[in-house]
Amino acid sequence: MENMEEMMKAAQEAAQKIQQQMNDAQVKLDQIEVEGSAGGGLVTVRASARGRILGVSIDDSLFKEDEKAILEDLVTAAFNDARDKADRKAGEHMAEMQQGLGLPPGFNLPGMG
Repeated sequence: MENMEEMMKAAQEAAQKIQQQMNDAQVKLDQIEVEGSAGGGLVTVRASARGRILGVSIDDSLFKEDEKAILEDLVTAAFNDARDKADRKAGEHMAEMQQGLGLPPGFNLPGMG
């Protein structure tokens, strides 16, 4: 019976270690920055790899009343570009982390999506 208790304790410690590594990975993802752009760079959006928007930059040449709809579309496109890049970075980072843990490719840990 003692051997079973040791195995349970080791499994619990391993689970706690993986959970801490997952938490550390989430913090790191929030520190990775990507930039999306639209309109040849007239509108840019900065975001973290977790998808948190850090900032929006709009070129002064776009501030004309009759181009409001275009500006709104460009902001939307820039946001989506940044989000796509953030998703790719997050996927790359998590794949590296899982590989480092010895997990098979595509293995989904709880809380990882």
